[in-house]
Amino acid sequence: MAPRALVERLRTESGAALLLVGVTVLALVWANSPLSGAYTHLWETSVNLDVGELRFDMDLHHWVNDGLMVLFFFVIGLEVRQELSIGSLRQRSQRLVPLVAGTAGVLVPALVYLAVAGGAAPQGWGVVVGTDTAFLLGVLALVGPAMSNQLRVFLMTLTVVDDFLSVAIIGVFYSDDVRIGPLVLAVVCLGVLWLLGRMRQWRSAPYVVVIVVLWGATVQAGVHPSIAGMVAGLLVPAAVTRRADVLHAKSLFRAYWQSPDAAGARNVQAGLARSISVNHRLHEVLRGPVSLVVVPVFALANAGIDLRGGALADALGSAITWGVVAGLVVGKLVGVSLGTWTALRMRLGLLPDGVGPGSVLGGAALSGIGFTVSLLVVNLAFPDPADAQAATVGVLLAMVLASVLGWLIFTVARVRWGETTADLPVTLAPPVDDELDHVRGDPDAAHTVVEYLDFQCPFCARVTGMNVELHEHFGDRVRYVVRHLPLPDVHPQAFLAAVASEAAHRQGQFWEMHDVLFSHQSQLELDDLRGYAADLGLDLARFDADLDDEELHDLVRAHAASAAASGARGTPTFFLDGHRHRGPHDARTLAAAIEAAESDPAARRRS
Repeated sequence: MAPRALVERLRTESGAALLLVGVTVLALVWANSPLSGAYTHLWETSVNLDVGELRFDMDLHHWVNDGLMVLFFFVIGLEVRQELSIGSLRQRSQRLVPLVAGTAGVLVPALVYLAVAGGAAPQGWGVVVGTDTAFLLGVLALVGPAMSNQLRVFLMTLTVVDDFLSVAIIGVFYSDDVRIGPLVLAVVCLGVLWLLGRMRQWRSAPYVVVIVVLWGATVQAGVHPSIAGMVAGLLVPAAVTRRADVLHAKSLFRAYWQSPDAAGARNVQAGLARSISVNHRLHEVLRGPVSLVVVPVFALANAGIDLRGGALADALGSAITWGVVAGLVVGKLVGVSLGTWTALRMRLGLLPDGVGPGSVLGGAALSGIGFTVSLLVVNLAFPDPADAQAATVGVLLAMVLASVLGWLIFTVARVRWGETTADLPVTLAPPVDDELDHVRGDPDAAHTVVEYLDFQCPFCARVTGMNVELHEHFGDRVRYVVRHLPLPDVHPQAFLAAVASEAAHRQGQFWEMHDVLFSHQSQLELDDLRGYAADLGLDLARFDADLDDEELHDLVRAHAASAAASGARGTPTFFLDGHRHRGPHDARTLAAAIEAAESDPAARRRS
């Protein structure tokens, strides 16, 4: 496999999970080989850093756990902020079920551990509260349903809660003696991060500088820096990209294209940066290095336990080992499942569409993969090497058992309960009808692109020129169809605008009204719609009557119902030859998907 292809493979969730497994096995083999002394010596190597009068004196193992891993928790914080601002934790109906499930998935495992090993080592309860999100999603990609995106979203939301609570537990219960001076500086840094967000600072450099100072202050204060990483990530603002910012960046690039020079290039870079929130930019920069470097290095440094000389037998006879195994494997399964069931019974929310009870049970089982967070807590909770070794064996054993248990549950759910997927539908329903649908292009075209649109959505195809670009690329080989999916929660005028387009259709001018509405997205009140009808030469009396015609209202609702039945939840959503397109929806990506379908008809199902 070529190096570039290998890197791309490792960037996938399943690839990252296999990388971690490989590194873990390498660490175990190294630590139990004749070269085990070199392994121990490597991580005990002292690395000193002096900054003025401050001295950071740690061995390489602590630099990994207290330094590199801060990036891991910072990325988690960025993801939590994204979910709170624009993701699945933004709406109450979406967040309460995973919130309850995630909380129960922390409490129940801790209680199970204390019931099994509380008498021998009660301080180890924190080992079983965390879930390794990356490992969970990687194993899900390997053993879960072939299509499991909705389950993935549910589990990610659940682990957001899990991660937040786990890091809070580490910071509160597993920190050293706290020094007040550096702690005050750390609090000041958090205040500065908050102010940067409130000031809408779009440059990433100020955030990075403050976060570096925050890390140093936290280490000097004796508080585990994982909590600093998480809170810092939470304070970096995330926002939906605004169409106006994209258009501004486009105008800057046009100026550079017309007159390329260094100043123009710098303006383009700044314009592009301002169009994307600093949270998303930092996440994009750090996500790859964290999954491909930071976490594997952490695994290499922490998974290498010497099992020779009866150590494995001693670990398997330890209450700590089995407390960790029971807490992660049994506690997570029971806690997440029970929390989900309780939230559903209390009608706090609903499961994502397409996710059945078997998928929830399978995901709950995979939540028992603690790994990264668990191994970190092992080093903090057990000063005795023998106890730490027993806990590490428990974490590794639980990882294997949780993966196997998840695979068994998913298999039963598929075979016995018919849960073949845990995702939204992907097939267009109903199919395109030339008599009922709005079609642009040759009715006999080889390919059909269907867009569900909202006339107030700034990213729908008319604004981005999607239809024009596809026609220029494919000519009569592609026809273009639109259906309505007004989103009244965010676009209050979208529904009436959709009705207005259908009223114009009754007078033979749907596409003319379609173009006008997208050209005036900020002006879609009733008087505006009547003005556009007059400009198009429509019969206003008939237009007004049609706006009030319940038949047209029902037609728009039917389009929205077909979107729901087809798996479309937002706009724009595209279907290529009857199958929902997943991934970026720019013209180049859609054109590539169509070309792939021409050479491999099965490719459209994988788009």
